[in-house]
Amino acid sequence: MAVFGKAFPKVHELFLGRIVLGTVLLTWAVLLGLDVMLALVSEVSDIGKGSYDFPKAVAYMAYTVPRRAYTLFPTAAVIGALMALGQLAATSELTALRAVGLSRRRLSLTVAGALAVLTLAMVVNGETLAPWGQRQADALKASAKSNDLIVARYSGLWAREGEVILNAVDGDERDNGDDRWLELRDVSLYEFEPDGRLKSMAVAKVAEHRPGGWLLRDVTRTTFAERSVARRQVAEERWDSELDTTALTAGMAKPRYMPSPELKDAIDYRLRNGLDAGDFQEIYWGRWFYALNALALCLAAIPFAFGSLRSGGLGKRLFIGIVFALGFWLLQTQFVRLAQVYKFDFRVAYLLPTVIMVAVSVMLFRRRSG
Repeated sequence: MAVFGKAFPKVHELFLGRIVLGTVLLTWAVLLGLDVMLALVSEVSDIGKGSYDFPKAVAYMAYTVPRRAYTLFPTAAVIGALMALGQLAATSELTALRAVGLSRRRLSLTVAGALAVLTLAMVVNGETLAPWGQRQADALKASAKSNDLIVARYSGLWAREGEVILNAVDGDERDNGDDRWLELRDVSLYEFEPDGRLKSMAVAKVAEHRPGGWLLRDVTRTTFAERSVARRQVAEERWDSELDTTALTAGMAKPRYMPSPELKDAIDYRLRNGLDAGDFQEIYWGRWFYALNALALCLAAIPFAFGSLRSGGLGKRLFIGIVFALGFWLLQTQFVRLAQVYKFDFRVAYLLPTVIMVAVSVMLFRRRSG
């Protein structure tokens, strides 16, 4: 029975978890509300273009809320946790909790357990609702401004698949009911020999990506032999290629708005064709370390609750929380930039700042008394 008693949270642990969760949620709501309001103000300049009016601008912002919540959560978590623990420390409730048997380690684990629930929800949100909402928002805005069925618009598109290089002047990702396809216009396909010699060139008015490959319309193909050049025109021509909509849109879409499976496909495509995949690898591994970074950041900030947050008001706790979150973000950003420049593993770049921050926190934790 004693074993089970230790496994389940006690009343005072539930009390602490409830206080931390409530403060984090309140902080999160304030930050999210400010972010949405500022973004909505910036949308005013687009109102009046096509059928894009204020209600659609509000709907556009509503679709982006899950993505914004995902981005703001680590900052809200560390600020909210520090404010909750600081308030408990200032009113001596934290001391009372320790007096009834809660060690500093147990307090830290209780805070981490409470935040883990929200962190897990955000991890799921970052892979499902957030990218879906952002795509819906982009589709709503694009279709309202252009008054047609365009989902997304691309221009000056370049892509490579094996020995073939594709260039399109512009294109649209279109949607008609359940049918969705990518349509490129004024497409040029350059096919090269392994030694770099141009083998053929095809110019198509329209290229549509359909299951199993591409359908080229109104095609003029020029083939280059060693001593001759041949040209032919066809109404339609199929191009069997592994180059799909995800790989093409990855070159135009923002990687941070893509779910991890699409990021992985984009990385594989780029590495397969000798292209730089750094931007996509940065976001991809950032997703993997998201939960670890959020929890580690909050745990690393806890020692301040046992010392510097005992005295001082809300402003001091808010200031320390913001400085701590900003410091961690700047440190991690610098390591990620170094990984891009010197081409070392992004997993190392994301892990090192967390290790450094936790190591400093452990030192402070051991030095704090009471």
